[in-house]
Amino acid sequence: MEQAVIGLNLCPFARAPYIKGRVRLQVSAATSEDELVADLAEELGVLAAADVDAIETTLLIHPHVMQDFHDFNDFLEIAEATVTALGLEGELQVASFHPDYQFADTAPDAIENCTNRSPYPTLHLLRESSIDRAIEVIEDTDEIYRRNIETLRALGWEGWNKLA
Repeated sequence: MEQAVIGLNLCPFARAPYIKGRVRLQVSAATSEDELVADLAEELGVLAAADVDAIETTLLIHPHVMQDFHDFNDFLEIAEATVTALGLEGELQVASFHPDYQFADTAPDAIENCTNRSPYPTLHLLRESSIDRAIEVIEDTDEIYRRNIETLRALGWEGWNKLA
């Protein structure tokens, strides 16, 4: 997170909450989909109940389940349904990171996939109000994605691997 997301400025919104200690890092011991859903529901509740000055965002890292990217990608529908079932739609949302993340229409080894790669499968729980505030200060949010691709292509695999 420090070297790639913040260091390369892949997410211009990550630095401030991280420096202020408002990023909750929670490692799940889940070994099944059901256990992960339970952990996700718990963390969504913790984030929703917390003051934004204490916890702005949560990374739910789950190293023992959803190792296969396609299974993980399918699980995102369940994650979204969990947000809805808890009545948190419009308040919280889930972003995804995975060691084998692959955008549609890209090759598995395309460097741009690294924008959403992480050492372990991770669900990023975000407050929509934080996203709205961040978007207000950036005129063209698509520029972030374009800049990230340029950054990663310039860095190349050799440079990316040195970050680890």
